[in-house]
Amino acid sequence: MGQERVRRPELDHAALFAATPSACLVLDPDLVIVDVNEAYLQATGRTRDDLLGQFVFDAFPDNPADPDAEGVQNLYPSLRRVLATGEPDTMAVQRYDIPLADRPGDFEERWWSTINTPVPGADGRVAWIIHRVEDVTAFVLSRRSRRLPGGRLSEREEAMEAELYVRARALQHLNEELRRAHARERQVALTLQEAMLHSPDLARHRDIAVRYLPAIGSLNICGDWYDVVDLPGGFAVAVGDVVGHGLEAAAVMGMLRSALSAADRSVVGPAQALKVLGLYARSVDEALATTVVQALIDVAGRHLTYSSAGHPPPVLLHPDGSHDLLDQATDPPLGAHPEHVPRVQAHVPYTPGDTLILYTDGLIERRDEDIDVSLTRLTDALAPVSRLSPERLADALLARLGVSAGAPDDIALVIVRL
Repeated sequence: MGQERVRRPELDHAALFAATPSACLVLDPDLVIVDVNEAYLQATGRTRDDLLGQFVFDAFPDNPADPDAEGVQNLYPSLRRVLATGEPDTMAVQRYDIPLADRPGDFEERWWSTINTPVPGADGRVAWIIHRVEDVTAFVLSRRSRRLPGGRLSEREEAMEAELYVRARALQHLNEELRRAHARERQVALTLQEAMLHSPDLARHRDIAVRYLPAIGSLNICGDWYDVVDLPGGFAVAVGDVVGHGLEAAAVMGMLRSALSAADRSVVGPAQALKVLGLYARSVDEALATTVVQALIDVAGRHLTYSSAGHPPPVLLHPDGSHDLLDQATDPPLGAHPEHVPRVQAHVPYTPGDTLILYTDGLIERRDEDIDVSLTRLTDALAPVSRLSPERLADALLARLGVSAGAPDDIALVIVRL
């Protein structure tokens, strides 16, 4: 008979946070204080009622009597970096005086060692920031009050001060170098992304809006793409999604996008174009399992023909808010067929004023959620904004789905007013 497993009580995370000896604030993305632990209240001489619901810089402004005060100007960029990058930010030791609760208008000199740490929400974006501080005022002030005759510090204090200064300067220098490197990489990424997603024919279509949002935390180089190709009698529009992120996925994306654009001009119909693309994908490393959907719009005949290689279905949105999911011509992703087999396509009429929405899965998919739930959320978000212009509709849709600032996966979105 095996030993009975000991049942352990559930952890009370709120109690653990309240009792942790490190002084901590919790901020929301608007930098409003939403929680505070006992150590922070003791360190600052404040109460929970003083702080909860306060904008952090209203609760802790700079000391107006100190013309050199730079606490706010140092802390604010750190918090913004955490929100933008999703990475912790460690600050050099700095002076940041705090207002005295029992003497309004008076401030007390304080020195702090600070780390700002992001806490992601269910959607992968930063939901909270843990602002953890260590009060090092006593050590900093010790050099003023515990000097040896002749105005010198003790040997131990000199060593500690030198080490603290060197570490703080090294940390500040490293952070500055990392920020400069990230800015350079981001600019290169933006330039590469713009070049790879450039669509010459798109400029001739005022009724088409496109959006591309990189995955949160990425350098703006990912595997999603969109394209618009003018053809006799109409035009083709497509979106695709290469598995993975980074330069490798972007390189594969660029090859597949170019190959599909060439196929559009050489064969008739999206099914034939995707068949050619699938054959090409077999010769490109990391291209297999790519998903893509394409629609060919016949302007004179007022109908569209579409074909999908494992991609989420486009939406044909009507002015009254009703919709049709274009899910009747779906095959497996590129390269999934063991042999060369024809791909399917379907036809659907449209009425002038209808809107075609193509997108990649980063727009709708959420962790551990059924695809039908995701599609329902998409169509529910579209219904109230069906009459907006393509540009406004694109922005409204991203906002209603909560991904205006990005999502855990990259997003490509195309809105076509027919």
